[in-house]
Amino acid sequence: MSQRLARRASHRVVIGPYSIGGAAPVLVQSMTNTDTADVASTVAQVKALADAGSEIVRITVNNEESARAVPLIRAQLDALGCAVPLVGDFHYNGHRLLADYPDMAVALAKYRINPGNVGFGSKQDAQFAQMIEQAILHQKPVRIGVNWGSLDQQMLARLMDENAQSVEPKSADEVAREALVLSALHSAQKAEAIGLPADRIILSCKVSRVQDLIAVYRDLAARCAYPLHLGLTEAGMGSKGIVASTAALSVLLQEGIGDTIRISLTPEPNGDRTQEVIVAQEILQTMGLRAFNPLVTACPGCGRTTSTVFQELAESIQYYIRERMPYWKQHYAGVESMDVAVMGCIVNGPGESKHANIGISLPGTGESPVAPVFEDGQKVATLRGDDIAEQFKARLEHYIERTYGQDTRYAS
Repeated sequence: MSQRLARRASHRVVIGPYSIGGAAPVLVQSMTNTDTADVASTVAQVKALADAGSEIVRITVNNEESARAVPLIRAQLDALGCAVPLVGDFHYNGHRLLADYPDMAVALAKYRINPGNVGFGSKQDAQFAQMIEQAILHQKPVRIGVNWGSLDQQMLARLMDENAQSVEPKSADEVAREALVLSALHSAQKAEAIGLPADRIILSCKVSRVQDLIAVYRDLAARCAYPLHLGLTEAGMGSKGIVASTAALSVLLQEGIGDTIRISLTPEPNGDRTQEVIVAQEILQTMGLRAFNPLVTACPGCGRTTSTVFQELAESIQYYIRERMPYWKQHYAGVESMDVAVMGCIVNGPGESKHANIGISLPGTGESPVAPVFEDGQKVATLRGDDIAEQFKARLEHYIERTYGQDTRYAS
């Protein structure tokens, strides 16, 4: 265990069935974009996110209608067998909603508080304290989440003034990053002074630029023992959001910084919200930190692979694995760590297929129209015909049953 993990091991936060912090696995988190007051839509999206692998789901609680809906959402999810912990996201009026709707306060597994948005002027400290008191009353953990766009302006102004008087003033960006970190740390200290135990506090300091995020979290990790939630806020849409989030989080995770992560992607119009869960899982799995689904290795293609056969097969196998994974995970322990190779020609195809648990090497342009299959480094079959995809899927099922089918947890 690294020095940092050893230092943080005493600050482990429990939320639902999970531990957060110390040497516990990094958890995947997501957030709904439905109107929380629309119970049916919110239940459907929470379940979809949980089914995709989100271990914690955050929902907006911004008015009385949404507060009233939370217990109904929790009850309906429980009836569907979906026990994913729900986190309430509060801004401006959370102190009042938590006090006025105790059933909502109980149904949530964690509260998310932004210290820049709890109140203004003389009301800020009092309303923050009211929210913390509700967390203490209901024995709930709290994420104190500071954001670049809602930073405490009074603190920022004070630090800017002090910096201007310094003999060696820092840049405006450096001062702003310091304000983020101090806002989180001072708010955590206030929460503890009110009576919230340290092992019920998680911190986050989200910004939208990669280098800022890395600098802020390195500083935060060096100065506290609380579990940290990572995320590049407003990461963007499509490949930009994926690349930016991966670049930032991978650096921090490699350094042992981060206990929960969220990939804040802007979905395409009518797009699937679960994409952010898949990206988070793939970051953790490709870094070797966790295993969620069998990984498919596929070549990018070149002039030797002018047909689209291997591309179509790789896509088909990837989709098939995700579709089958809920069943496999229940019946075959360890299947999530399996490697599958779908390769396109003789140059690297056989070699990569041999290194995978199971792999197929399709014929490239001008090669013999056959596809050798390898299992654990040994050639076991040669597939031919127009239904190679279905033949390979059948072999994949047989391999999983034979290799991972010794788990008796679900035997009757």
